[in-house]
Amino acid sequence: MSKSLPYSMKDVQYDNAKFRRRSLLKGITQNLLTSNVKNECTKCSTGRFLVLLMMGGLAYVILTHTSTTTSSLHGIAKNIGTEEGNNFFTDRNGKFRKFWRKPPRLPPRLSPDEIIARNNSIHNSHKIESGHDWKACQQKVKAAFIHAWSGYRTYAMGYDELMPESRRGVDGLGGLGATIVDALDTAMIMGIDEVVYEAGSWIEKHLPERINGRGQVNLFETTIRVLGGLLSAYHLSAGEHGANASTKGPEPRVYLENARNLADHLLVAFTLSPSAIPFSDVVLHDRSSHPAPDGLSSTAEVSTLQLEFNYLSSLTGNPNYTLESMKVLEHMKTLPKFKGLVPIYIDPHSGEFNGENIRIGSRGDSYYEYLIKVWLQNQGSNLTYLHDMYKESVKGIKELLVRKSTPNGLVFVGELPYGLHGAFSPKMDHLVCFLPGTLALGATKGIVKEKAMRESLLSFEDLENLKLAEDLAKTCVEMYSATSTGLAPEIAYFNMEGKGEGGSGGGNRNSKYVDDIIIKPADRHNLLRPETVESLFVLFRITEDPKYREWGWKIFQAFEKYTKVDSGGYSSLDDVTVLPPRKRDKMETFFLGETLKYLYLLFGDGNAIPLDEYVFNTEAHPIPIQRIASTK
Repeated sequence: MSKSLPYSMKDVQYDNAKFRRRSLLKGITQNLLTSNVKNECTKCSTGRFLVLLMMGGLAYVILTHTSTTTSSLHGIAKNIGTEEGNNFFTDRNGKFRKFWRKPPRLPPRLSPDEIIARNNSIHNSHKIESGHDWKACQQKVKAAFIHAWSGYRTYAMGYDELMPESRRGVDGLGGLGATIVDALDTAMIMGIDEVVYEAGSWIEKHLPERINGRGQVNLFETTIRVLGGLLSAYHLSAGEHGANASTKGPEPRVYLENARNLADHLLVAFTLSPSAIPFSDVVLHDRSSHPAPDGLSSTAEVSTLQLEFNYLSSLTGNPNYTLESMKVLEHMKTLPKFKGLVPIYIDPHSGEFNGENIRIGSRGDSYYEYLIKVWLQNQGSNLTYLHDMYKESVKGIKELLVRKSTPNGLVFVGELPYGLHGAFSPKMDHLVCFLPGTLALGATKGIVKEKAMRESLLSFEDLENLKLAEDLAKTCVEMYSATSTGLAPEIAYFNMEGKGEGGSGGGNRNSKYVDDIIIKPADRHNLLRPETVESLFVLFRITEDPKYREWGWKIFQAFEKYTKVDSGGYSSLDDVTVLPPRKRDKMETFFLGETLKYLYLLFGDGNAIPLDEYVFNTEAHPIPIQRIASTK
């Protein structure tokens, strides 16, 4: 992309200009114009003539004198990095050199406007101008979780997922009771002891048998939902989270023992693969593994296992979990990339990427997320290559995938389905809405922006990435606002100048961006996804801007209005552009494990699960950061 990035740098215009040192030339000029020399010498014509003659002579010496006539100057020129034949005062292009280096700019600071806004947000942390009582909003999210759990417990206990309209359960994730494990740490964070007891008791009684006796499961889905959920439950139940951690349910060791048993079954996906890339599927009862039917693995899936396996190694003292999972990222470090971006498929037989399709949505998303999160999890270790890969990928995203819509300029992230040299597609999955939160996390490392600015921890690149995060979060929210239901579609397209997309808008003619956003018929469903509210949560924690709570509250109200099932549970929708929307009869496990958890934390106290002490895995299970003393 040849044009500059389609977002402004308004929040870095305040740059402490009054502290900049003036250049020497500017100082001499100002002294000449203001000193007594000026006052006395310019009183007569002779004085004025001498001043002009002196300044002209000085300019002539600077502009004409070269170093080629003096060998010593030539040596000096070489010593300071000039090439053979270049003179001391000019560069290779004949342009004049600067004699004095410009002093470095001071680290960015909060502008006066930001300080005022920050003070206002502190004074209105629980109630802002809209009159919302955020504690009350948080309790409504808690009530929604209880309603969702009651439907699941009544009609689907032990199954992976609830079909709320049919009032029955279904196993779509291998039959490990995925909703139970996915929802457990949410109940712990909310302090719902009854749910913690019910879920924990089921895990203690039934999960070991399921792990040993069930059939095929997906390595990625089982790791992020079940293994991640068990590890987080272990941490929170051990009381390490703090005084509000629930004490109900079985002994914490039950969660850790099940996590270890499950991981031992999943390890065969790594050990049986001929390359560093694991197979996609595992058969639990005979500990076998095989690739997907097409022989390929998703790039996101194989690179989104490391937080969980690393933490398990830390808890058990067994390094094999880390060794097997981290060799994936170590291998990916060596593979060719497109300005930090990678194709969405990889071959476990060859260990090479397959195809050229580049996107930050499905099959690509959490590759980029885990680069920064695994590095954050292991700060002080020798994993700096992950941070380097993350920074390179963000530059690639900004250069190759970021665009603005027409006519109103929403910033979005598109795709390159045919690679670097193919046509750009203005398609953006809802899954891409994880990116604002990840960018914000990568910029401040989970520290509140004001503190990071005060301590000079942010570079201008960090601030640029944070600005992009805020712009993208707005776009994600507008994907909700543009529809009749106030809920986002699974996929949106964006109008671009000179390139129209077939399809209609979201049905809300009152939206300012109704002509920017296009929703095609096949993409109008909503699966109760968490990515947007995840980013709103992270951005609120980092910027403390109350608008993110406002946006999150509107999304929650839309979920309540259109997806709630009276008999218990919440349902995905077929079409968010029509009223009333038809329900899909499916409550995904991540609605309890992620969506409601992030909303609850968004409206709550910032001390709960602080972002500089925890990383959330891609299924919203908090994992503590390990502070490792650097060996360098």
